[in-house]
Amino acid sequence: MNTTSVFQPRVWPAHLSSVLRHESAARNAPEPSGADATQQAQPLKLLIADDHPLVLFALDNLIAAQPNMRIVARAQTVAQLFDMATRHDFDLVVMDLHMPGDGCEEGHEAISAFRREHVDKPVVVLTMDDDAKVLRRALELDIGGLLSKRDRIDLIPVAIASALAQEQYVGPSVRDLLDKAAREERRAHVHQVLSRREYEVLSHYATGLGVTEIARLLGRSVKTISAQKCAAMKKLALTSDIELYRFAVECGVVHAEDAE
Repeated sequence: MNTTSVFQPRVWPAHLSSVLRHESAARNAPEPSGADATQQAQPLKLLIADDHPLVLFALDNLIAAQPNMRIVARAQTVAQLFDMATRHDFDLVVMDLHMPGDGCEEGHEAISAFRREHVDKPVVVLTMDDDAKVLRRALELDIGGLLSKRDRIDLIPVAIASALAQEQYVGPSVRDLLDKAAREERRAHVHQVLSRREYEVLSHYATGLGVTEIARLLGRSVKTISAQKCAAMKKLALTSDIELYRFAVECGVVHAEDAE
């Protein structure tokens, strides 16, 4: 395992400011006429799919408040979603990660099948799942966005805009879950590869204590502490004190304020 690697989902970046600039320029541009005006006036057509009626109701209210979006069909099962997708012209789908299959594939398999069948249609996924492995696997399916239902509902239009700009949006709750899981995985790896004494030395050193201070604190020789520090860094593929400090903070061996 590469101890310095971190799972980094692609999150919505500053490209939205560029989108806003384009929108501002469009507002100041001369009014189009004829076919151009008709084409620009067309709202974004959405399919929404969730097996919870209250979620569908909330999405209905949210999208109704967006002047450039409209819902063309609703589904409560995977089978209904695929059926609606064949019967309606749509630009993007907002769907729950876990819906009843009704004879079709469910979960990740349903998303994969939908992406294969509608390659050019972005998919924004909503979920209550807090399993990091499940969330990572969903992100690997080339979806346009992934939000927890614990996130603010007004982030859904942001996710939609990002997906249309071919950027993968990851909601704040999902990012927090993935960051926490990554730290726990790194910390578990540290405990797996280091001896108890090496971990002890690494922890103290990362807080800013010098080798001599650690030797005095632990009642060992400076030579022993130095050797254990070097052994720990070698096992973790760390080549400098800066990398050691950063790694210790990232994996939760110490808190950022303790490593300053």
